[in-house]
Amino acid sequence: MNAVVFEHVPVAELPESWRAKLAKGSGALVTVRIEEEAQAAPAEEFTTDDPAFGIWRDRENMADVAAYVRKIRQPRYNRDGSRNEP
Repeated sequence: MNAVVFEHVPVAELPESWRAKLAKGSGALVTVRIEEEAQAAPAEEFTTDDPAFGIWRDRENMADVAAYVRKIRQPRYNRDGSRNEP
């Protein structure tokens, strides 16, 4: 981010709208920092030409993905994460 800093600027030299927001006398010195505002990145839509993308989307046995994965891992692993011996 780029910033421009002006130090020791007399309040009397600031634009009127800025002076109105300050509770300082006209003889006071201030530091003015001007920063570039962050721009929001444009939202990009996800697109793909891959015909295999989403082929399992309509599988009824995989509606709950976490339950499905637990079911297929169950024969190989115990609940504590250790492997079952064949």
